[in-house]
Amino acid sequence: MLQYLANGVVVGSIIALTAVGLTLVYSILRITNFAHGDYVAIGAYTALFLNMSYGISPRQALPVAIIMGAVTAVVLELVLWRRMRRRRAGPVALIVASIGLALFLRNGLVFLFSPAHRAYKVPIHRAEAILGLPVRLTGDQKFIIIVALLLVVLLHLMLRYTVIGKAMRAMSDNMDLAWTCGVDVDRIVLWAWVAAGGLAAAGGVLYAMTRPVYPELGWHLLLPMFAAIILGGIRNPYGAILGGLLIGIAQEASVMVVRNEYKMAVGFVVLILTLFLRPQGLLGEETYR
Repeated sequence: MLQYLANGVVVGSIIALTAVGLTLVYSILRITNFAHGDYVAIGAYTALFLNMSYGISPRQALPVAIIMGAVTAVVLELVLWRRMRRRRAGPVALIVASIGLALFLRNGLVFLFSPAHRAYKVPIHRAEAILGLPVRLTGDQKFIIIVALLLVVLLHLMLRYTVIGKAMRAMSDNMDLAWTCGVDVDRIVLWAWVAAGGLAAAGGVLYAMTRPVYPELGWHLLLPMFAAIILGGIRNPYGAILGGLLIGIAQEASVMVVRNEYKMAVGFVVLILTLFLRPQGLLGEETYR
């Protein structure tokens, strides 16, 4: 039981790390970004390229991948999203644009790296017992948990104690009011994309430590990400973190009672049951009509 719980924390850490960027962008810009999963894949492929070409380990490549994810997100904001906002594109147009962008990025990865499944060239380490408990984790699994925790803490500190974070929270509540109060909206939006793209790319590097790298890597993680932000409460970054952990634990713990290929569905069963009891999500605010 404890081993499945530990495996769930590993998977949940990755889902939480990637989902928090997705909900951050949605809370500020109201963009349901279906291309977010491809930022995850870009992070994984950046680490793979450095690993294959220069022998750099994925752990050492992590900062470069984060920068690559952040730069990609900022460039797309300047080229696509900002122009669509200024032309007052509606929600449906933004969703269609994000789907088109996702396909463009995914096919770009296929063109550059081929659709083949690949893996990092790293030594294989045996799982070790943790603190004398009946739980065994590999070095990569421990690295995933530590890095995800560190990045989440840094995000919390940014949102709570920096001018940029406070401006993001103000824009999440009311962008027009924040603008009238003197917030540099365009600059804060860029920082939101930096955080979202960087966290997604970091999640991609970590996710590829547990499975092969392929162009649809991020796409297959996108549904658990959406489930996490809905379960935790849409527009709440802390809810996305909690939702990601719960989805990951539910998926891995379900292997005790259902076959492995059905574990993805278990996370959504948990989501549906939770929403029956609390439609606004675990940390979401209740709204009235």
